[in-house]
Amino acid sequence: MLKLPIRQLAGRFPQIRRSILGCRFATTDSSKPAESEASLQSQLSENDMKRLNQIRNIGISAHIDSGKTTFTERVLYYTGRIKDIHEVRGKDNVGAKMDSMELEREKGITIQSAATHCTWSRTLDQIQSEKQENSVPKEFNVNIIDTPGHIDFTIEVERALRVLDGAVLVLCAVSGVQSQTITVDRQMRRYNVPRVSFINKMDRMGADPWKVIQQINTKLKIPAAAVQIPIGSESEMKGVVDLIHMRAIYNHGEKGEKVEFTDTIPEDLQGLAQEKRSSLIEMLADLDEQVADMYVMEETPSSEQLMQAIRRVTLARKFTPVLMGSALSNIGVQPVLDAVCDYLPAPYEVENVALNAAESEKPVTLVPNNTKPLVALAFKLEEGRFGQLTYLRVYQGSLKRGGYVYNVNSTKRIKVSRLVRMHSNDMEEVEETGAGGICAMFGIDCASGDTFTDGSVHYTMSSMFVPEPVISLSLKPKSKDTSNFSKALNRFQREDPTFRVKLDQESKETIISGMGELHLEVYVERMRREYKVECDTGKPRVAFRESLTKKVPFSYLHKKQSGGAGQYAKVEGYIEYMDAKEDEGGNVVDYEFINKVTGGAVPSQYIPACEKAFRESLEKGFLIGHPIKNCRFVLEDGAYHPVDSSELAFRMATITAFRGAFLQADPIILEPIMNVSITAPVEHQGAVIGNVDKRKGTIVDSDIGEEEFSLLAEVPLNNMFSYSSDIRALTKGKGEFTMEFLKYLPAPRYVQKDLISEYNKQQQK
Repeated sequence: MLKLPIRQLAGRFPQIRRSILGCRFATTDSSKPAESEASLQSQLSENDMKRLNQIRNIGISAHIDSGKTTFTERVLYYTGRIKDIHEVRGKDNVGAKMDSMELEREKGITIQSAATHCTWSRTLDQIQSEKQENSVPKEFNVNIIDTPGHIDFTIEVERALRVLDGAVLVLCAVSGVQSQTITVDRQMRRYNVPRVSFINKMDRMGADPWKVIQQINTKLKIPAAAVQIPIGSESEMKGVVDLIHMRAIYNHGEKGEKVEFTDTIPEDLQGLAQEKRSSLIEMLADLDEQVADMYVMEETPSSEQLMQAIRRVTLARKFTPVLMGSALSNIGVQPVLDAVCDYLPAPYEVENVALNAAESEKPVTLVPNNTKPLVALAFKLEEGRFGQLTYLRVYQGSLKRGGYVYNVNSTKRIKVSRLVRMHSNDMEEVEETGAGGICAMFGIDCASGDTFTDGSVHYTMSSMFVPEPVISLSLKPKSKDTSNFSKALNRFQREDPTFRVKLDQESKETIISGMGELHLEVYVERMRREYKVECDTGKPRVAFRESLTKKVPFSYLHKKQSGGAGQYAKVEGYIEYMDAKEDEGGNVVDYEFINKVTGGAVPSQYIPACEKAFRESLEKGFLIGHPIKNCRFVLEDGAYHPVDSSELAFRMATITAFRGAFLQADPIILEPIMNVSITAPVEHQGAVIGNVDKRKGTIVDSDIGEEEFSLLAEVPLNNMFSYSSDIRALTKGKGEFTMEFLKYLPAPRYVQKDLISEYNKQQQK
């Protein structure tokens, strides 16, 4: 069967353009979203529809230093939420509104996601051109969450995208798609979040929006096309040309607050504008059935038809419209706000599903209707001035101050004493939050991911994906008073699911674990500033894993007699390597216990004790004391004594049998391999590559531009310590890097030997 894009099909067979309309084109449209949206709308009143059409819940996401917070600062200024523009890093002793933490302003990075809300009035010029004044709202309520760009704080992006309906993906016009851009794209796909893309920093030297759009298509594998082209390049950028309405847009005023629309497009850009508009229509013809019909009939879509088509394919997550500008130079930000309102979904256009605990967790589609039973999800916890602050997304029903809510997870009934809307670290008291809204409650004892209802239904929302920590650090307070030390650790654990704390039973040290050096460094610094606790930190520890490489049978008899009732248990079976797999909840499982005992050789009441002993053994391996992964334990046979057998006896038998079999299964140590993305000036390329090679890294991809080059490499985490100081020294402070966990691979033999030797020495002390 011949498969061609619509534009090629129409071009190659002009003689059948008209007859081809008799058949339906095979597009990737699914009838299910349309059906579910229609069924949702049927359950909404006219007032609900009017209210929801004016709401947009969006996140601002990007790679580090792409300008997310700078962009959000302009959004807040242009919507009237703040009176003046302040820059990141707090150079004017004020700092960006969304970076409220002192540490964020010092380092110039976002550490915690921050929520705010604003009202955006669409430009009158655009409303008049659409001839849809009755159906298109003129004012929108936009809930915004500004998220961190650094991979160490990826959980902040994860939980924001879990509760948002759409997102603005910010990209750097020079660097394009970078490592964290790919991570954010993966997170957006995980939670089915449609996005509008904004190419920022168009005023920088080396800005190339067409390269960035090509990278979105090839690296992110989502169709993308420009809906604007820049007027002027690099430092000469003055505005943008709107390809949908074919008009120029300029920003005037001291801070770009005045927007001028003109139908006169600069002469030198008219050819490029027509070319890029044709490319946009061609891409939409491949993705949207209605545009495809018009394309084959050689009809030109109107501006309204183009906007409707872009909205359809964006909501279906088959396309991302690309806008461009410079937030720092106050160019092109207002059109992005219009695009958010035009192309991203209202709350009723996103299907949110809960599980009904009362009916064996049967899936239930939630309806954003204020009269329905309340269903809300706690997605973020924060220690505020007045106790724990719990951020909530209301999916169904309404939340009222003074009312009662029911925590489905803890089965507690709680009174809502205070209800607020957040504006970064400022709060505004509200009486009620309706379906589709985002708010916060005070003094509620709950965990991140808990579901709240009004008590009439027992629905639970699926929680977010939480990655495993990859690095650990020993921590010891300098003072003898450890009350604040414990308070800080408990608070940080509640706030951040990727921050783990445990006590090493042998060394009696407190071990903190997280997503990277910066992640742990920030918490140690916050402990010093917020709790006045100075700490000594040990050498960072890599999260090694142990595994086995071959199948080994075991047969062990645990027999102990010391007067009175003794201990007797026998277990037989084998252990073997297994590949990790996903369970029904989407969680990765890398171990398995299988019971194949027949004939009652091991009574059923002792099987759980055997399984529990196996799981406990996995927590601390036998080579270097790190967890064991990729292991299957199969219990096939055994023996028991009617008097001397007990759960304790079978537990001891299982642990000893597993230890003996594991040490015979050619055990190996696995080390975490990191995906490292490096960007630096071209003149330092040789030194950077040499340093990666010295750290036993494997270069996967490289991209050399006029000014900068980017490198993607896979490097063992154990070799990445102190790299931040090395990259600064090698590139005279101009290079930057990010890294994220990729996979586990066997460590080199000499590394394994050193680790085992060091562990044995510690055991002998």
